[in-house]
Amino acid sequence: MMNSSVPKNKNINVLGLALLYIAYCMSYTDRFAMSLSLTHVGKEFSLNPTELGLVLSAFYIGYSLMQLPGGWLADRFGSKFVVITTIGAWSIFTVFTGFAWSFVSLIAIRFIFGIAEGGFPASAVKAVSETFSGEMRPKMTALLISSNYVGSMIAPLIMAPLIIYFGWRHAFTAIGGAGLLFALAYYFAVPYEKPGADGSRDSKPQDWTSLRELLRNPLLYQLLITWFCLSCVNKGLDAWMPAYLLQARGLNLKAVGLLTPLPFVMASISTGLGGWIMIRFFDGREKYLMTVSCILTGVFLYMMYTASTVAGVITYQSILYFFKSFVFATAFSLPAKLLKDNQVGTGIGMVNLGGQVAGFVAPFVMGVLVSEFGTYDAAFQFLLGATVIATLVSLTIRTRPASRTAVQSA
Repeated sequence: MMNSSVPKNKNINVLGLALLYIAYCMSYTDRFAMSLSLTHVGKEFSLNPTELGLVLSAFYIGYSLMQLPGGWLADRFGSKFVVITTIGAWSIFTVFTGFAWSFVSLIAIRFIFGIAEGGFPASAVKAVSETFSGEMRPKMTALLISSNYVGSMIAPLIMAPLIIYFGWRHAFTAIGGAGLLFALAYYFAVPYEKPGADGSRDSKPQDWTSLRELLRNPLLYQLLITWFCLSCVNKGLDAWMPAYLLQARGLNLKAVGLLTPLPFVMASISTGLGGWIMIRFFDGREKYLMTVSCILTGVFLYMMYTASTVAGVITYQSILYFFKSFVFATAFSLPAKLLKDNQVGTGIGMVNLGGQVAGFVAPFVMGVLVSEFGTYDAAFQFLLGATVIATLVSLTIRTRPASRTAVQSA
């Protein structure tokens, strides 16, 4: 890893980072749209909670399948190729979602939609590694992925009015069309960075030797499991909280659209700060940041689902999202900090694989539990168990300070 903390390539500059940030926000708006549309989709197709859970989970099956291939493609051919392809493809299938004609077609479209979007996270972080090095890389990585929560925050504000006034089908068509226009803008605004263009050994295109070395790294498996468990909380609540507030707490769609973004405000703040806090206070001791954050996530999750008022639910959800997001920032920033340049995309894809498998497991399991028991209590207890496992695995993580990493990688 390079010691410099300045941009490595001035052609891919702040504009490129800003566009990636916007693209990340758009990706979360597109996927969160289905959660807000869930009640309308369920009525139109006469679907029960288990079937609705499958609709939500179908996206994450395809999405998880593309994590490693997407990261490898970004390492092999450069980030721009994968970024543009994924934005254009997921936008097309966002439009197609609005034309679904049956439960089966909806499952198929959402599955292909997930494949289309699956290569984006790793390629976006790869783009950051093409731009920054040294301690700036984990900081900028955390800043970029904080857009996940900004996207989730603005999604209800955009989608709820579109669904209310134009219907869920036209809402998907509108946001998909906007994505296609954005892919075109990114193509012209950001230049192509060829892998290995700086001549360094570690930035050359990914090869099988480098891939085998990467797959033997125990840290990636520890991060994968930890983030899988915390993503069960993340994806489960993202998917089911709108329906929970509508059904169990008696709110209307307009109120849900206004209240749902609040936890994501806290999450975006903690994720954006996470890389800086990790480097400044926990360099070489990242497991302590992750472990304490996992414990506090579980504590406030319990307080959330046992709260007696809607205000309590939203307040505790906001706090648990705050601490959960430190785990998110650390899990993504550590590979950017520790891996070689030509391993970053694949490494991020591997960690994110755990998160996206959780995106399939958690909504489906929660749907089954809600159907089986008729309440959300068992579903929330399932998420609480996931935080316990995340806490235990995070305790096993071992890392080195950035200074030692830089010397050993030189």
